[in-house]
Amino acid sequence: MLKEDISSSGDNFERYRERLTNFSNEFEPALFIAIAGKSILWAILFFSVSLTTAFLYLRYTPKVYESSTILQINNSNNANKILDAKNIYEGDAEDKQLAGDIELLRSRVFLKRVLATLPLSVSYFGEGTFKTNEHYKESSYSVETKLKTGDICGVRIYLTNKSSASGEISYTIPGRAPVVKAFKSGEWITDLPQAEIKITLIDKNWKSNSDTKKKLFYFVINDLESLAASYNPRLSVTLLNDAAKTVKILFRDNNPMKTSDVVNAVSSEFISYDVERRGESAKSVLEFIDGQLEAVFNRLKNSEATLGSFKKEYKVNENKESAVVNFERLNNLEDASAKMELEKAILDEIEKKVKSDVKSDVSTLLAMLAGSGNLSSLNPQIEALYKLMIEREQALFQNLPENQSVRWYDYQIDLQKKLLVESVAAVRAKMQTEGEQLEKLTKRYEIKYNDPGAEVEYGRLQHLYDINEKFYTLLLEKKTEYQISKAGFISRHLILETPITPTQPVFPNPNLSFTLAIFTGTILSLLLVLGRYLVHNKISSLNEITRHTNASISILGIIPKYKKDIPISQLLVDKNPKSLIAEAFRSVRSNMHFIADEIGPKVMTVTSTISGEGKTFVALNLAGIIAYSGKKVVILDLDMRKPKIHLGLEVSNLKGMSTILIGRDTVDDCINHSQLENMDFITSGPIPPNPSELMLSKKMQEVIEYLKTKYDMIIIDNPPVGLVTDGIDLMRKADYPIYIFRAEYSKKSFIQNVDRLQNESGIKKLSVILNGVDIEKRGYGYNYGYGHGYGYGYGSNYGYYDESKPGRKTTGK
Repeated sequence: MLKEDISSSGDNFERYRERLTNFSNEFEPALFIAIAGKSILWAILFFSVSLTTAFLYLRYTPKVYESSTILQINNSNNANKILDAKNIYEGDAEDKQLAGDIELLRSRVFLKRVLATLPLSVSYFGEGTFKTNEHYKESSYSVETKLKTGDICGVRIYLTNKSSASGEISYTIPGRAPVVKAFKSGEWITDLPQAEIKITLIDKNWKSNSDTKKKLFYFVINDLESLAASYNPRLSVTLLNDAAKTVKILFRDNNPMKTSDVVNAVSSEFISYDVERRGESAKSVLEFIDGQLEAVFNRLKNSEATLGSFKKEYKVNENKESAVVNFERLNNLEDASAKMELEKAILDEIEKKVKSDVKSDVSTLLAMLAGSGNLSSLNPQIEALYKLMIEREQALFQNLPENQSVRWYDYQIDLQKKLLVESVAAVRAKMQTEGEQLEKLTKRYEIKYNDPGAEVEYGRLQHLYDINEKFYTLLLEKKTEYQISKAGFISRHLILETPITPTQPVFPNPNLSFTLAIFTGTILSLLLVLGRYLVHNKISSLNEITRHTNASISILGIIPKYKKDIPISQLLVDKNPKSLIAEAFRSVRSNMHFIADEIGPKVMTVTSTISGEGKTFVALNLAGIIAYSGKKVVILDLDMRKPKIHLGLEVSNLKGMSTILIGRDTVDDCINHSQLENMDFITSGPIPPNPSELMLSKKMQEVIEYLKTKYDMIIIDNPPVGLVTDGIDLMRKADYPIYIFRAEYSKKSFIQNVDRLQNESGIKKLSVILNGVDIEKRGYGYNYGYGHGYGYGYGSNYGYYDESKPGRKTTGK
């Protein structure tokens, strides 16, 4: 049994695979349309489900809105034009500065600063059955808070108002007992353990608002750090045009008003922050210069006092020509010494900042190096440190400090810091060597132009005073230059496109959703129809019979489907000789002349593959229509395993073919007369244990020969040859061996039996009738001939006396 099932499954698979492979060659539009018609309810269901799903999806999916602005980043410093110098606050190239500004706009740190400017410390919500809406700037109440602990941040605090001036709040912190507190509008709730809260009811008619009957209102106290983390993925900053330095800032949220507010705040705050951060850099540099000025001023003051005391004590004439000549050549050396002193101070400050704090403002260090020739070698290392610090901050946006990538940046920053400290030491050593050379050169000139006595000491004191004075003057010049540059800086970032509050969501898209729903319904319907077409294994037309057989078979015709319920095979042609079924049997009777038209009695065998295909129904009605032509007809029921003729003609089955073949009754004793003139029949008789032996016995041939002497046509209702082979011998000897298929019931594999009967069993005159055809849904035509062509067709307007009445369409069996 298992082997048969496996074999059957394999055959089905091969059949479906072959059918799919030859789909283009075997495609039957009429069958496809018929299957589509049967699947119309499924198609309606698919479309209904798809469209309903789309509607519910659009109805209950939170809508996403987006707003954007275009910002042009363009810095300018009017001091550069006045001083004709490089901007001392620009430590990076313009392209690097633009990339840094974009990363700043994307950063969570900057977004946190932006969100602090918006009314987002508390978020207000209305909770519906399926969807929750945020009431941004549209809440019927306002909340002020004073946090005691951060535990309450992010917790839903539900609010119920009992009147226009009072209400109740409730919330639950995970792991703790629920908290319920009454409140009065405009008064602080001070006895909460996590925070002090003041709720002010704005809408006096809020309680009577029908909206409150459908929704639960709650608010959430926000933590800016968490809020920035949740908003950061929804903020998009992209470079539009590198040459024009334009940047597009886009933000998405479920609240349309919030999208435009956030975008506007980002662009505005960036302009303010840019001015602020550059002012902080200038402030740091100026503080450093002020510190150096104070120290140098004290040294200058002491040097001036010492020089004055020496002049007064030794009465040195400082205007003597010899003193002027002695120190004139030392001026250049004094200038170099003063510049070196400044550079040493800058080196000390750089080393101090790097050693004290890795996160120190590196842009300040770059600003300190502006105009320092000996220190320019430190620029690349400071820029590398600055780059590593930015990349570390970017890594922190998505990872914790303990993450491996962040720790890798920490390691690289420490390494770069050590390299920078070593470079500072190397530059200091180089400057020390240069200082020693300057000192030796200065002593050489002092010895060369040395005058004995007090004037030598005076020259030394004067030299020290000049150095301090030049250093002080240099610092004053730097301070003035920085102050002018600071005052001249103006942020020229331009907002080229003002953000607007969106009115239509970008997600979900109604047009796209309904289009996808229709597309889905269409695809599912087509797949269903195509699948049913591919697995369809029932005969539905004469063309399928001729296409799936290799034998040259004759087509006698088609029998329409009867429109009323027939409980068992019955004789119908006598009810109305002009009915559609009667005409169909007349066509079959006419076509029989092309198969065998010799004079004399004829034998007709009617069989099928399995029970239920209508062979008994066809045998009875074909006998009736032949009897109408005046010929004497007798029907023999040889389907002794499952007899039906006695049921269709409503007679007893106590005797018949089985009793005749065993010799118990004579042929004449078993002949029954029907209500139709010229039509007799012999029932099968009691079911015998050996029907095959009886049908193949010599007695069977004797019965047929005897009946030929009394009747013009002997019609034998054979058993189905697909189940047993009892009737094959009689079919081989018959003048009209007829094979019955039933439309939409017989499988296409049954057609192979026709080939087997012709090729293996030697049945040469085998012809086919297609029974149970629904001609209202399908048109059939054929052109088969024996030297000439003919055709038959039936239309739905050919009326039977009650065929127009509604009823279940069934096929006679």
